[in-house]
Amino acid sequence: MRSFLASALALTASAGALIAAQDLAPSGKAWAQKPGDVIQNIIVENNQRIESRTVQSYLLVKPGDAYDSDRIDLSLKALFATGLFADVAIDWRPGNVLAIRVIENAIVNRVIFEGNNAVTKDRLNEQTEVKPRDTFTRSRVEQDVQKILEVYRRAGRFAATVTPQYKALPQNRVDLIFNIEEGPTTGVRAINFLGNDHYSDSRLRHEIATRQSRWWRFFEKRDNYNPGQIEYDREELRKFYTNSGYYDFRTISSVAELTPDRRDFYITYTLDEGDQYHFGDIKVQTQLEKLSGERLALVLPFKKGDLYSAKKIEDSIDTITFAAGVAGYANVIVRPQYQPNPITHTIDLVFQVDEGPRVYIERIDITGNTQTLDRVIRREIRVAEGDSFNRNLLDNAKNRIRALGFFKKDSVDITEDPGSSDDRTIVKVKVDEEATGELAFSAGFSSQDAFLFSVSATQRNFRGRGQYLSAQIQTTARQQDIQFRFTEPKFNDRNLAVGLDLSFTNTDYLNIAGFRNKVLGGGARVQFPLSDTDQLNLRYGIHQDNLEIDSTLTDCSATVFFRSSICDQVGSRLTSSLGYTITVDRTNDYLTPTRGFRLNFSQDFAGLGGDVHYIKNEFSGSMYHGLFPKIVFKANVEAGYIDSFGAEGIRISDRFFKGGNTFRGFDIAGLGPREVEYFYDTEAVFVTPGLPPPAFSKPTLNTDGTQATNNAGQLGYTAAKRDAAGNLLPQKVQTFNALGGKAYAIGSFELTFPIPYIPEELGIDGALFTEFGTVGILDNSDRQRQANDTFTAFRVDDSASLRASAGVSIFWDSPFGPVRFDLSQILAKEKYDRTQAFRFATNTRF
Repeated sequence: MRSFLASALALTASAGALIAAQDLAPSGKAWAQKPGDVIQNIIVENNQRIESRTVQSYLLVKPGDAYDSDRIDLSLKALFATGLFADVAIDWRPGNVLAIRVIENAIVNRVIFEGNNAVTKDRLNEQTEVKPRDTFTRSRVEQDVQKILEVYRRAGRFAATVTPQYKALPQNRVDLIFNIEEGPTTGVRAINFLGNDHYSDSRLRHEIATRQSRWWRFFEKRDNYNPGQIEYDREELRKFYTNSGYYDFRTISSVAELTPDRRDFYITYTLDEGDQYHFGDIKVQTQLEKLSGERLALVLPFKKGDLYSAKKIEDSIDTITFAAGVAGYANVIVRPQYQPNPITHTIDLVFQVDEGPRVYIERIDITGNTQTLDRVIRREIRVAEGDSFNRNLLDNAKNRIRALGFFKKDSVDITEDPGSSDDRTIVKVKVDEEATGELAFSAGFSSQDAFLFSVSATQRNFRGRGQYLSAQIQTTARQQDIQFRFTEPKFNDRNLAVGLDLSFTNTDYLNIAGFRNKVLGGGARVQFPLSDTDQLNLRYGIHQDNLEIDSTLTDCSATVFFRSSICDQVGSRLTSSLGYTITVDRTNDYLTPTRGFRLNFSQDFAGLGGDVHYIKNEFSGSMYHGLFPKIVFKANVEAGYIDSFGAEGIRISDRFFKGGNTFRGFDIAGLGPREVEYFYDTEAVFVTPGLPPPAFSKPTLNTDGTQATNNAGQLGYTAAKRDAAGNLLPQKVQTFNALGGKAYAIGSFELTFPIPYIPEELGIDGALFTEFGTVGILDNSDRQRQANDTFTAFRVDDSASLRASAGVSIFWDSPFGPVRFDLSQILAKEKYDRTQAFRFATNTRF
């Protein structure tokens, strides 16, 4: 009999298996085989779950074979190699019977983690291999212990310990328990650099991912020591230096030392910066018929004399590859050849451009999409299995996948691996899902005590199908909105988006525009691309609105001023409109553009049935230009005009109201045409008969119509007040209803930048802005209304004068969502405008 006992059975078998192990010991008389004995039969004993024929299939002998000790030993090892058994014994029995006695490994019933507070159970389950219903083996458990420890090391907990335990259950099952003691978080006490003559330690610390542990980094994970991050930081240092002209830069060493209290690490990088180089002669050489080396050299993003930058060379390869793709060469090989000159500190470059062998896409693999369906990603890729490999199309696909907004900003990556043959490649698309649901809150404060609050739930990737679903409830001092929007971006898997909108809005502009309006309606949208960057949106909408006024605020019995403005528009109207929008996008990045422009033009035609008739035109355009890394200049302009082709004119509810988010520094409907009263404060004066009365005065009359006099016989007058020098005091302004305008034009400049001396990990950026523009133009029936007397003038002010503001915006990417603060200073306004000095908004995602 030969037996091969597994070590440490206590970790690899249940209690029942331990008892059964006693049956493997030989009992009774030992039988020995004689040379030339032939195996007559093979039997399997003690097996519970595994069938006998399965055990026999692993043996290297069978009935009828001669007994061979070497083959028996190999059979024993083969059975152990299956991982199915805790122990195996082979006996030679009377009658030339070979008996295989086994103890089966236990089956894992549950995997339990205890003591894990810093790391979730789901994350640990992702890293471990042992799962319920798997075979319980010591080697797999030990491997999982190491994987769990690695997870904790990446989380900065180097003192963590993991003890595997088990609980025996009936039917040879066990509960596997990983008892975890997490220990304290291991931080980074200091990051030091040696050999850095040209850049300070603080500058280099900003170029790497690891951060020094500081009290304000309580939401930060990068200040935990992670040995895997060190190599990444070395690469980041190399990129920084080689992009700054240091062609010979290298990191000599990176050392992490544990502090005496064993709570933190000191990290020290030893650098060899080398000398700074500039570009020398630059050439592009190619034998391709449709490409000219001289012309390709003109499109390179650098020239002779520029500071050497490895990134510019990479960008040049992409530029040449793109130009070749436009010329019809889908597969080109661009090889940069370097010729450094250590004496002149220049690097001559020759880009050798050759046509590569034609390669076809064998397979497209998509990984990382735990929620988004594969087809949602695949439809953004303009190539398919079997097509010729085209890097330009894949780069465009990468931008389109990022533009979906379903994945983390820098996680989308498209690479290729060798296929089954030299002319085949496997395209791998790697993504990392981010939260596509959004729970948004917004709040604001204005100079007129206007407060707003809104809550909305949005899912931009409903059911992982790329569908957009949004529900919003907003309430402010002036407006309550309930909106529902649904969009299917690829209707029937075609490049066609179809949407449905339903809404109810109750607008209370009684205090600022003199009306209240309730609108119930819906609409449908169809959107399709005109090109990869341009699109056309068609829409139809129908809604019923009911405009009301408050008789205590608006006197409809008057014959002038208020009467002809809003009163004639009171009541219910049905609006049926058809419209379109053309969008042109030439930005380099859909989400965070740093160069390029966007244009939008839309028109809406109301009058396809219903009671309202107008044509509305709107235009907006934005231009982006990156000045320095993370510093972006944005210029924006927008304009609109609406006019009626019916008898009623443009109703107040259809006009443009600007302010708040649409014109920082002004309240909602804070600028533009308005009903205004200009008046003088008055006082009683008495004048000796025969003398002229003062200017801006009128006689004070008694109840019988005679002029009032005082005891001295002087005549009484009511006159506008004057100061001590006799100068007329300025008029005062009383504002009434904002009327909106038929036209508007607003421009803005904004410069976004990281705030100096603020730790980058806090996620706080700033912006300087200025906005300027106007809102104006009314129908004659609204504009030509006034009522005047000696001291008071009521009129509609529609001067359309320039308004302007400037200010500072603060953006905070807080742990609970992005927050924005706007502080504004008015540069130009009218007396009757309503301003807003401060505003903030926030939202959070789920």
